[in-house]
Amino acid sequence: MSNQSWTDRLTHWMNGRNGTDELCNAAVGLSIVLLLINLFARVWVISLIALLLALYACWRMSSKNVAQRRAENEAFIQAVGPAAAWISNPVAAYHEQREYKHLTCPACGKKMRVPRGKGRMRVTCPACHEKFETRS
Repeated sequence: MSNQSWTDRLTHWMNGRNGTDELCNAAVGLSIVLLLINLFARVWVISLIALLLALYACWRMSSKNVAQRRAENEAFIQAVGPAAAWISNPVAAYHEQREYKHLTCPACGKKMRVPRGKGRMRVTCPACHEKFETRS
């Protein structure tokens, strides 16, 4: 094992571990934002929170309890919900909102989109094939 590169060793060590996920990426991103804010604020508590967030992200990546980390990540995704598109790409989310109206099927709850500005239209749900009318 002494002739392996450090990337091979890291890959071997990460086998069976959680790795990065959305919650980990959010913790690292928030940590970086807090460190940038602290460049101007100079408050040690902000640095401490940023350090703790970075350590939490490292702990999540190296955790072997993958099922629990997956459940935590799913809860985070549910909590963030529709704001995720605005956080990841606000320009695309703005254009999506302006060009399409988002609907929910009254029968099965599936979300779908229809183009805006077309007046009254009859929509068929792609999941349950329920037909209903709406204004776009």
